[in-house]
Amino acid sequence: MPSLKEYRDRIASVKSTRKITSAMKMVAASKLKKAQDQAEKSQPYATAMAEMMGRVAANLDVGAGSSKLLVGTGKDDVHLLVVVTADRGLCGGFNGNLARKARMEALELERAGKTVKILCVGRKGRDVLKREFASKIVHSFTGIGGKNRIAFAEADEVAQYILGQFDAGEFDVCTMLYNEFKSVLVQKPSAQQLIPFKAPESQANDNVSDKQAEKQALFYDFEPDEQEILGQLLPKNLGIQIFRALLDSAAGEQAARMTAMDNATRNAGDRINALTLEYNRARQAAITKELIEIISGAEAV
Repeated sequence: MPSLKEYRDRIASVKSTRKITSAMKMVAASKLKKAQDQAEKSQPYATAMAEMMGRVAANLDVGAGSSKLLVGTGKDDVHLLVVVTADRGLCGGFNGNLARKARMEALELERAGKTVKILCVGRKGRDVLKREFASKIVHSFTGIGGKNRIAFAEADEVAQYILGQFDAGEFDVCTMLYNEFKSVLVQKPSAQQLIPFKAPESQANDNVSDKQAEKQALFYDFEPDEQEILGQLLPKNLGIQIFRALLDSAAGEQAARMTAMDNATRNAGDRINALTLEYNRARQAAITKELIEIISGAEAV
């Protein structure tokens, strides 16, 4: 049975831990507001951009001269997985869930006879995946959003690397895996194909209005030339979608950390109460034992 001093030391240790987790929870809550605002402001533009590109692609005559970013290389042999995680931990299953999804995706592609390459954006994803896929990790980006605000230039750097690898013929299909920010309590691991461009899944149902159907069926005239316009739009859309994923991941990270630290603080409080009860019982037992010894000694005299 632990001594009273050991109980006091344990209680003091858990109290110190509770102070740390409580402080981390408040810091995460403060950062979450900024990250959530930034993520929510980016979503309408990124969604509209993807939908517009989908409408243009649907009305485009695809031919041999079409951009490879739109039609692909004609092969499906080499897949590049862009895994977006955080640089830091202590955020529950935020990083682990996405790394697990990336692992399952890589193994599924390998079972289908595909070659898999991995680009890690975030230190935690790289550290987990390199245990099993070290030889498949081609590059990693860390320190994004180091000043507590993610800049588009950082997303564009990732996009330019991907475009450089694609132009060099290093892969045929690029898919991005990231935590989509749904709410403070929900961050959903999601996959989005970046190259070749894939139109977002339509949210429409059979009750689409005539006006919406007419809008989707619009024919596009390109000036000066469709290849020149798409040559600007497709790379820009790639950077925008990566930027949106980075913002969603940043907001989700802070939300997951706040939730995890709140649970840790509550657990620490419960542990302190349990240790205090055990300490009081041990202290009472020690006092009772001393009294019995005194009384026994007095009676012996």
